Formats: sequence, structure tokens, C-alpha cells
Amino acid sequence: MIEILNPTEVARARETGALVAGILHTLKDRSVAGTNLLDIDRWAKTMIIEAGAQSSYVDYEPSFGRGPFGHYICTSVNDAVLHGRPHDYTLADGDLLSLDLAVSKGGIVADSAISFIVGDSRPEESIALIEATERALAAGIAAAGPGARVGDISHAIGSALSEAGYPVSTEFGGHGVGSTMHQDPHVPNAGRPGRGYRLRPGLLLALEPWVMADTAELVTDADGWTLRSATGCRTAHSEHTIAITDDGAEILTLPDRQRSHQAVSRLR
Repeated sequence: MIEILNPTEVARARETGALVAGILHTLKDRSVAGTNLLDIDRWAKTMIIEAGAQSSYVDYEPSFGRGPFGHYICTSVNDAVLHGRPHDYTLADGDLLSLDLAVSKGGIVADSAISFIVGDSRPEESIALIEATERALAAGIAAAGPGARVGDISHAIGSALSEAGYPVSTEFGGHGVGSTMHQDPHVPNAGRPGRGYRLRPGLLLALEPWVMADTAELVTDADGWTLRSATGCRTAHSEHTIAITDDGAEILTLPDRQRSHQAVSRLR
């Protein structure tokens, strides 16, 4: 199913996106060496409920997972890249942590992910991974707009990741969002320009480049959910929900300060 939202629904999507961004960046600030992943999940639950929103994860039971996810946020550490199921693990200085959050408010879902290094250490490999996914995400957003095609976004993302020297997997990628979390169209992290669904104003897309340092092969953890690099190498994941507008793409999951900058940029 592909949903095209009306202006009222897009306005609600902005509210949901702002909530997701706020929760993620609050959790980033709280995630220090000594923090347990289960505490992060508990904090996420509290903030979602206090905002009058609903988790898109806790009861989620897709074919690629084993049973309901059962938690409110994905916490992927070091060699874990996607769908990291919170568990009893205490973060250490230098850990690379990816937080992925999707919630619904007012009947509209927003989905976003950030990757960052815990503590004061700054491993060069981890910084490079994170920056590569952020550049790829920016490239994908720049390629989105009315009349563009899904393949244009996929090509931009894949090219940026390849140029950074990383293998690119198309096993999981971006997707449409709206009244539910995962919708068509699927947006692979590599593709051919000019191919695929033509984008229309009112379409919401979650774009999510992710990368592993030296492999494109994933393995599933014993929990049935967490996806890790097959070689044990480090990984990173960045994601924004965007709305296709009449004149481009609006990022809905920016933190407040960056959101203000985007609004000013759109007026220039």
C-alpha cells in the first residue's frame, strides 16, 4: 500500500516527526558509559506514553523477526546494525550505538535513527562509518522531490556509500510510512536512477542508509531480531522521515535547532 497524505495529515506527521527527533536526542544525551540498554528502552517507553503517542515496535511481529519485538526502541551496539533488541548490556566508552525509533501520534508514524559514539573516545573507523551514512542520507534526501523516482534516491544513497569505500547491502532499506510504519514503496540503498515509483507530494518516506565496515553479509542474533555484521566489524545507521512537497522534500525528524535552519533555508 502507498499512502498519499493530505495537508492536514502532513501537519500531523510534522508533530510526530518532532516527537521522534526529540526523544532520540534526549536518549543520546543520556546514553553515557555505564548506561544499560534496558534503561534506554524504559526511558523511551516513558517519553512515548507521556507524549500521548504509541510505539510502532512493541507489538510488531513481521516475518523477519521472531515473535513480537517487545520493546520500544532498537538499540544496536558495535557490530549490530539493525533491529537491535534491548538487553542487559552496559555501554562502555567508545561503543558505537545506533538508536532507531518509530512512533505513531495522531494516526501518523515517523521513523528515524541516529548513530553516535558513547563517551569520550573517538575511534576513527566509527567516525568514518557514521559520517558515511549521514552523507548518504543527505544525498538521498537531495535526490527526492516531486517527479523523481525511487531509483534516484537509491542511486544517490548507494553511490555515496560506495564512494566512501563500503560494501552496500540492499537486504533492508527505506520504506513508505503513513498510518502504519512499513509501507510501499521500498527504497533500497542502491539502485538505478530513473527507475521505480514516481514520487508525489504528500508521500512520506523513511530513508535509512546503513553500512558495515567490511562486509555486506548479515547474521541474525540468537534473540531472533538483532542483525549483526557477519565478520564482527563495526556498523552505523542513519535515518530520517521525509515528506515529498511541491518543491522538494521536507525532513520531518530533525531536532528543533536543525528544523529551524531547514525552515529558513526553504524561505531563501
